[in-house]
Amino acid sequence: MPVASRGPLDRRRFLAASAGAALSAAALPGCAASVDSGSGAKGAKETLTIMDVAWTKKDKQNAEHALGMNLEIVTYDVTKLNAMLAGKNPPDVVRGVGATDVPYFAARGLMTELDSYFAKSDVLKRSDLAPANDVWRYDGSTRKQGTGPRYGMAKDYSQDCTFWYRTDMFEAAGLELPSETEPLSCDEWLDLGKRLVKRRLGKVKVYGLSGTALGGPLTQVMWMAASAGGSLFAEDLATVDFSSPEALKALTWYLDYAKADIGPSVVNPNPDGWDWPTYQADRMAMATDGYWFGGAIGGDAKVAAVSRFAPAPQLGSHRVSPCFSGTGYWIPKEAKHKDAAWKYFEWYFGGKPAEDRATSGWGIPSLNSLRSKMPRDTAFHKQSYEVQQRELEHFSVLPVSPYAQVDALNAVLTKVLPDAVRSGTPAGKIADTLNSQLNEQLARGKELVR
Repeated sequence: MPVASRGPLDRRRFLAASAGAALSAAALPGCAASVDSGSGAKGAKETLTIMDVAWTKKDKQNAEHALGMNLEIVTYDVTKLNAMLAGKNPPDVVRGVGATDVPYFAARGLMTELDSYFAKSDVLKRSDLAPANDVWRYDGSTRKQGTGPRYGMAKDYSQDCTFWYRTDMFEAAGLELPSETEPLSCDEWLDLGKRLVKRRLGKVKVYGLSGTALGGPLTQVMWMAASAGGSLFAEDLATVDFSSPEALKALTWYLDYAKADIGPSVVNPNPDGWDWPTYQADRMAMATDGYWFGGAIGGDAKVAAVSRFAPAPQLGSHRVSPCFSGTGYWIPKEAKHKDAAWKYFEWYFGGKPAEDRATSGWGIPSLNSLRSKMPRDTAFHKQSYEVQQRELEHFSVLPVSPYAQVDALNAVLTKVLPDAVRSGTPAGKIADTLNSQLNEQLARGKELVR
């Protein structure tokens, strides 16, 4: 079955590749025994194939020692994954972005339901799963995400519309620092970005605001429309409507942001590729990157000293603070070594690697029992931890359509919006164009899901 192609490394790919990717050298007790390959040879080790990113030779050796099995690491490539799935010879474990991948793959019958594994596990208990793991659930009867069987698990997560800001730049501009408890309105947020931007000879020297939510312009509109009390997708998730009052308001905000040229957008992408190099180089005042970004900031004491964390801004009165990634793993339905794959799950998600990720600051642990290990050793970590704990009560899953991958839908916006912004096309006309092109794509995808 065709799977939409993915583009080059951007900050979402970097999150998938880098946040907590290194594996622990320590073995999980009870997991080091050899796994019978089924060949009849006593003590023979099973080989588990994992499609993933960012493995080093040492990572592989450490994991093999801890698990007592051989690992074959296949570098993530969507074309290769597509061919393996179609040939019914997929990897045993696949890296994925839960918030956007699950509806597409689960609706096509390509994922293994994992409820029976969770029910029997003493390591990964359903009662211990953070709500963010609901992005890995999908109900085939209602075509809705967030309920139904579990098809995977997040390694960690963030509420991706929360943002970081530079106190030194606010103070230099004579601006009051954002509240740690009350969210800014999106209009206030945009105004701050306009006040903080610095230009030289007509070109941006310091971005005032990197205001595009993780996941691209489609998820940006989804989030803001939800905050305004509406939804971009229809109830059956088969169509979008950028012309609805709430979605049009969200689209208009994004157009205003792009026209203001105060931060990276589909019109003028960040030449650095993602926010961290720019933020670290004192060329960005506010970065919308979620709690996980603190892992990078915390590694630079100078930047950490002037960085603070703030709640997700809101377009309307419905406070929404979603996750657009929830990166983790899933097991294909045709995988040959599912029990061995689950042993890997228990080690990676519930063992020493999970504990190490929790203490690093590169995301919120996906097990509630590990949240106490989140770093609070410095003023920087303590401030971000407290803001994040308050933000958790506003977490929500924003369902995406199973009929097309978000990457493919974002590709339409990325193609349409730049010329529309430059030409001054009215928001209503842009909404009509997006409705036409996206709904045509969704309709084609719906024909493949029965």
